[in-house]
Amino acid sequence: MRLDHVDDPILLQRLVEAVLSIGSDLSPPAVLQRIIDSAVMLVDARYGALGVLDGAGHGLSEFITAGLDPENRARIGALPEGHGILGLLILEPEPLRLADLTTHPDRFGFPPHHPQMRSFLGVPITIRDQVYGNLYLTEKQGAEEFSAADEALAVALAGAAAIAIDNARLHARVRDLALAEDRERIAADLHDTVIQRLFATGLALEGSLRLAPPALVGRIEQAIAELDETIRQIRSTIFALQAPRRPGPSLRAEILALATEAGQGLGFEPHIRLEGPLDHGVRDDVARHLVATLREALSNVVRHAGAERVEVTVALARGGGLTATVVDDGAGIGQVPRPGGRGLANMAHRAEELGGSLSVEAGPGGRGTALTWSVPA
Repeated sequence: MRLDHVDDPILLQRLVEAVLSIGSDLSPPAVLQRIIDSAVMLVDARYGALGVLDGAGHGLSEFITAGLDPENRARIGALPEGHGILGLLILEPEPLRLADLTTHPDRFGFPPHHPQMRSFLGVPITIRDQVYGNLYLTEKQGAEEFSAADEALAVALAGAAAIAIDNARLHARVRDLALAEDRERIAADLHDTVIQRLFATGLALEGSLRLAPPALVGRIEQAIAELDETIRQIRSTIFALQAPRRPGPSLRAEILALATEAGQGLGFEPHIRLEGPLDHGVRDDVARHLVATLREALSNVVRHAGAERVEVTVALARGGGLTATVVDDGAGIGQVPRPGGRGLANMAHRAEELGGSLSVEAGPGGRGTALTWSVPA
């Protein structure tokens, strides 16, 4: 942690405060957001992002931002995957300081609605000799470019960030191990006791139908349907309680996080319904395409639909088919111009690559849009 270029006691004090801030939380998502927020403040950047490398170390799996409000972030659309100058730091994990990134030969260009950026400072975050991700800082405030002192501060913060991230991940693993036994016990109780009792109640109600007066038949049938829905929800809870097959965040958690992210742009969170053993029965490559598709679909709703209600259903059938639907009550497909948009084509390509399909049609009652993405899982 070299600070040869920093001789200002105020800057050193800010560094200490930033380090203390990022080490004060044990939730991995919260730690990542604190890191980028602290980095932006520390070097007086207008914008910042923390890109987390994917499992192969060739692209970005997460991109946490600072300086962009939820509406502007939603307008930008899909998050970067690690091309251009962002990709340069992935290939060459060394600090990079540029006066004008738009003149760099590896520039990739900005998507529509992206704020213009010139001055740039990038610093890798390394955990146990492995690059975890990168800090990206742009638009130095009060100067034309970032200084050597800014770079030294960012490098020092990245070193502290690596410790905070590693600490948060270790605590999460310990917590998961401590909860695993209780989760399995609760799942078994739900399956062996609660569901069986609900089944018995449903069968008893079905048996009473032939004896019930006509006035009660409809109410009994409604009660049976509600019991079936309750059983379906409990089964979904059981799958969620069981330990996920893949390392890292569960697929269910990623889908719920997308809903929270979309809710910032919509003004309300989409209603989410998850069915089947998503964390156990969906391959990693399929899960990756699913998450990207849902992100693109929800981004389209945020930018174009003007919806008041959004419903997302992801279901894994017993035969292995995976279906995701996004239904909104907004303007409807074709009612809003999408100049240069590639979102639907990208979602269709992802489905076709997995042997599946994408359909987009009017929503229930002809209102809004219903998008269905289906693939073998």
